[in-house]
Amino acid sequence: MSFHRTALSAACILGFTLASASSAFAATPVDVKIGFAAPLTGGQAHYGADFRSGVELAIEDMNATNPVIGGKPVHFVLDAQDDQADPRTGTTVAQKLVDDGVAAVIGHYNSGTSLPAAPIYAKAGIPEIAMATAPTYTRLGLPTTFRLLTSDTQLGSVLGDYAVKGLKFKRIAIVDDRTAYGQGVAVEFAKAAKAAGATIVEQEFTNDKAVDFRSILTRIKSSNVDAVFYGGADTQAAPMLKQMRSLAIKSTLIGPDMVQSENLIKIAGEAAEGTLAASEGSPLDQMPGGKAFAERYEKRFNHPVELYAPYAYDGTMAVFNAMKKADSTDPHVFLTALKATNMKGVTTSELSYDQYGDLKYGGVTVYKVQGGKWVPLQTVGTKK
Repeated sequence: MSFHRTALSAACILGFTLASASSAFAATPVDVKIGFAAPLTGGQAHYGADFRSGVELAIEDMNATNPVIGGKPVHFVLDAQDDQADPRTGTTVAQKLVDDGVAAVIGHYNSGTSLPAAPIYAKAGIPEIAMATAPTYTRLGLPTTFRLLTSDTQLGSVLGDYAVKGLKFKRIAIVDDRTAYGQGVAVEFAKAAKAAGATIVEQEFTNDKAVDFRSILTRIKSSNVDAVFYGGADTQAAPMLKQMRSLAIKSTLIGPDMVQSENLIKIAGEAAEGTLAASEGSPLDQMPGGKAFAERYEKRFNHPVELYAPYAYDGTMAVFNAMKKADSTDPHVFLTALKATNMKGVTTSELSYDQYGDLKYGGVTVYKVQGGKWVPLQTVGTKK
């Protein structure tokens, strides 16, 4: 009797132990990788850091909900890669993320890296939600391309129209860095400025590594222009500004979103005063969730939002919501739900995509450096 009781007790204990182990195993979250690609080193690293921080904050918020998808608890992890703002490196990074088994990619940052990477993700069926603004990015005919921002078509056209009609600039010189981003936004700016009645007096080219623009600026000076549009990043725009002022060129420098940064003011100093730039969306404090996001972001990362983090956050949350709606972390399954996204975000009250993967509702804000700070002048076309 004693033997049977002992055996029965042992069996019960073993069964309980196995059941507990099985329950614990079942409750262990499955890791789901979210890919990320942007320049994390080099002259554009500050853009990449801001972009990455927005994704990180979204992933932390997603995990805080203890998500259960497809009947299993999941835990999202970031797979971040440095594409160095280089197209060749970008394709290498894209293949690595595919090989790593990511469910989605938030990135790339540059149009020049997003465009060649897009077919790699499309072949694997992985959605790419990019910061790229080149119009061609979402016109590649791929089902997996989505955009976090408005395109160069809208940004360049708004800025070009405002420069002529709002600021009465009539003679304009254009310089671009020959990247997909810089050249693309310069083309759209020129079209809009000419349509508004301006004359493009000079068309000059440089590259995204240049730091000496005096020969270009000397030619521009002789043309007596009202403004110089630069299609490129702040790392070139800042020294260009300083060299413009050293050559006694009083023309206003105008640029796209990569010019509208605190880094430009820090490097150019007083030479930045009066500079104009346009960025996608509304000013942070005018976004539906902007103030709360700014407070959380600064508390988490110990510095203020630069520019791109709110858009990165919204794009990452759109992926999460699509997974929940489809009840799957398989991109082949949740891609349809991602296309049908309609959600309230930090940046807009209605985040949704059109048939190309462009945002249905976007906008552009024109800023000016006044008193050492970027001050919003006008916002066009944003749905709040």
